[in-house]
Amino acid sequence: MSETDDLNTTGDTGLSASSAATESATSAESGAAAAGTDPRLNPSPHLFKLRASEPTIFDGGTLQGAHEQNFPVLRGQQGSVYFVRLEVGGIREAHWHPTAWELNYIIAGKAKWTILGTHPDGAYHNDAFEADEGDLVFAPQGFFHYFENASATKALDVLVIFNTSTTEPNDDIGIVGTLNSLPRDVLAATFGVPVSAFDGVPTEIKPVVITRRK
Repeated sequence: MSETDDLNTTGDTGLSASSAATESATSAESGAAAAGTDPRLNPSPHLFKLRASEPTIFDGGTLQGAHEQNFPVLRGQQGSVYFVRLEVGGIREAHWHPTAWELNYIIAGKAKWTILGTHPDGAYHNDAFEADEGDLVFAPQGFFHYFENASATKALDVLVIFNTSTTEPNDDIGIVGTLNSLPRDVLAATFGVPVSAFDGVPTEIKPVVITRRK
């Protein structure tokens, strides 16, 4: 083989490698698109750029999640993750998850928590506490709970891990929707107050998710 042939062969090999890399990248993007994911957020099957994802914005904070719909590798794995930011005064609506527990890691800030469990001995056990940066908080499956930003000056950042791959709205029941799904006379009888006590409570059944102190 001549020197010229050798150079041509080397050039062809380089072009082939470059073409293969381009095809691989294109294939990955096509696969992500076919799966309904964003290749900018999910450039590799095992990588998801959580903090770069589009946040759901509420009055009081934001929510960003990785779940089976936008991170396909989670399908069937019983796992999802959410990044929650609560601004000063921000509150995560009181709620529970019928089919999942949650593990919460406090990335930054201070949180106030309340977790209400069952009452096997005839009395509810209401666990109220504060959690600081670096702490873990566990909310068992089905337990009623909420948390809020306990700081008057700094945002609260929490990473929430669920043992379900579905999106949070598919496994979240909030207190506003719960109360407003019941007749007012039933609520009044349950609380032992006149029906008029609920006159100032809006009747719309909707998820609040994140709100703030007014």
